[in-house]
Amino acid sequence: MATRMRLKLKTVFVLYFMVSLMGLVYALMQLGQRCDCTEHDLPKDRTISRLRGELHRLQEQVKKAEVTRPPRQALKSALPTVFVITPTYARFVQKAELTRLSQTFLHVPQLHWVLVEDSPHKTPLVGDLLAQSGLTFTHLHTPTPKERKLQDGDPSWLKPRGAEQRNEGLRWLREDRRAQQGADAQQGVVYFADDDNTYSLQLFEEMRSTQRVSVWPVGLVGGMRYERPVVEGGKVVRFHTGWRPSRPFPLDMAGFAVSLKAVLANRDACFDGNAPMGFLESSFLQGVVTMEELEPKADNCSKVLVWHTRTEKPKMKREDTLQAQGLGSDTAVEV
Repeated sequence: MATRMRLKLKTVFVLYFMVSLMGLVYALMQLGQRCDCTEHDLPKDRTISRLRGELHRLQEQVKKAEVTRPPRQALKSALPTVFVITPTYARFVQKAELTRLSQTFLHVPQLHWVLVEDSPHKTPLVGDLLAQSGLTFTHLHTPTPKERKLQDGDPSWLKPRGAEQRNEGLRWLREDRRAQQGADAQQGVVYFADDDNTYSLQLFEEMRSTQRVSVWPVGLVGGMRYERPVVEGGKVVRFHTGWRPSRPFPLDMAGFAVSLKAVLANRDACFDGNAPMGFLESSFLQGVVTMEELEPKADNCSKVLVWHTRTEKPKMKREDTLQAQGLGSDTAVEV
């Protein structure tokens, strides 16, 4: 019985071994055979051919566009230049304000920044900032007379600020343009941008088409959410303002731009440093434009694109205490 069982197991083992050996031999034979994969490659070849055709078509379109498109510099120079006149004065936040403003201006094509310091001389801080700004600029300076300067503790509205600096910018602009030749020398727009405001890039494109004087709303000004010209039938008919709406032009400095032609044609138009509170803008605009000639921008003066923001004056109490102890910050570090 046991012998018969062993014979059966031996027979099964031999049969299993033979079947396995035959399977191995068959597999080795198949390794040397070529696989006919034509039916798999055809869809792939069609896809590659289609993509190559699409690439060729796009390359041809790019070549045509390069031929017909004007050079980038030509597009840029075709835009009227925006001359931005900015008064500035030394204070703790001056460099921070000018840095923020200059980096806004970097995004505005064909802009010329006229930066005027309230100082008897040009300062290295402002000069270095301008040199590193990447902008086209003119660096000027003129001091405000002592009797017109605000003293510590005076409210900001007590006396007009920046009148002398804006006038110095206008003086340079008129002299520089007079020295230029050709009709292009009178193409452009002039904007008075304070260094502590916030500007939408859209604002500069709105003002670029100014024919005489364009106007728009200003946010967060005059103790109101916004001040703005009120437009009816495409014309400015009155002003939405909370203080002295009877002023000739109850506008904020950030709320208008003037064409370069108008500035050059009205050479006596300037800002009156002795103007009563709130009348500084009117003192200039009265010599340039009438109410009926104002050009409403920003969707008929319905959109706010500039805000009369102000940086909080830094408190230096701890710095003063450390300075008294000889432990103050290194004054050689420019802030």
